[in-house]
Amino acid sequence: MQKYGYTLIFKPTLPDRDGDVKGNVDADLVLQVMLDLDNFDKAVIVTSDGDFYSLVKYLYKKNKLRMVLSPYIETCSTLLKGSAKDKIVYMANLREKLSYKEKYHQRTEP
Repeated sequence: MQKYGYTLIFKPTLPDRDGDVKGNVDADLVLQVMLDLDNFDKAVIVTSDGDFYSLVKYLYKKNKLRMVLSPYIETCSTLLKGSAKDKIVYMANLREKLSYKEKYHQRTEP
């Protein structure tokens, strides 16, 4: 992704008591977006988490939101859907566009 101009920021993760890995990136993402607000045209936020509804609402209002890409339509927060309005896209709806399809070429016999 960096090759195509994206800036990737990695955060250390830690396992919780059950061994599940947690990143807790909510505050970091919001802070980074606000720090970089003048350095990008439009943001793509990948989440279904309602914790980001205020950020999405602000970006929408400032015309800085390209889309919210929600991995899970069933569990996507109602708050997030409301703040993203017409700019929410569900990954399940992209399956057809993103799936690999082998091309078959018809051969004509002489």
